[in-house]
Amino acid sequence: MGSDASTDQLLLFRRMYPRRRKMGTVWLIPKSAKNHWTAGENLLIRRERNIVIEVYYAEDDEIIAKSVKEYLEQQNCKVTVFSTIADIRKALFSHLPTVILLDWNMPDGQGNELCRRIRERWSDLPVIYLTVRGDSCDIVSGFQNGADDYVVKPFDLSVLHSRILALLRRTKSTEAMKLFCDDLMLDKEKAAVYYQQQEVAVSQLEYQLLLQLLENKGKTVTRRRLLEQVWDNSGNYVNDNTLTVTMKRLREKLHHPLCLKTIRSFGYRMEDTK
Repeated sequence: MGSDASTDQLLLFRRMYPRRRKMGTVWLIPKSAKNHWTAGENLLIRRERNIVIEVYYAEDDEIIAKSVKEYLEQQNCKVTVFSTIADIRKALFSHLPTVILLDWNMPDGQGNELCRRIRERWSDLPVIYLTVRGDSCDIVSGFQNGADDYVVKPFDLSVLHSRILALLRRTKSTEAMKLFCDDLMLDKEKAAVYYQQQEVAVSQLEYQLLLQLLENKGKTVTRRRLLEQVWDNSGNYVNDNTLTVTMKRLREKLHHPLCLKTIRSFGYRMEDTK
């Protein structure tokens, strides 16, 4: 991490947990650890980094929320921040994320109560506390009410990301996570496609076509490869025009998304535009 990044994270730590004394002990800001990736880095982690993780983050401090959101989105996460309990509860009833990050003290209620309600309704939805409340009784209460992990401020952003990945490895395969591009989302577990959180009815071939593009997000996928992966693997041998027609129908159903780009005479590419 360069000097500018180190300074930014130091300021974030000070914001999350101002320097103070407690029982004669000075609370210090920990130094950030550098990541040293080598040629032998773990293949599972490498695969996880290519899959978008959707995060709902309940945090009323705008500076902390912005810093966490910016860092996680650099790690291929899609982060939505909610400044009140009411807002995140409303969002949960219309759409479930991959994981929830939850502050304890919110303007309109306690994160602990929200965690309990989440666990009652969605038993498998991962929840991680990010809170300044670090007393043992608070930590125990958080776990008793359904938290899967508990992180006390200040925290290192790279450690938070590692904790999210570790939690998801324990709760479900990262291969089954949702794939995103702009307002589009593909849920591999449900074999469903969504536009602006509304499910879109697509055919099996249209679904497989979109899946191939989203799994290779940011890369150009050739027409030949799509024909081989979507049609030839199913035993359906077709001509090149079939791909053009199927792509046209898919685009219409998805409201002609800007993130689905045609690379003329070569293929297609999915990439975020927002």
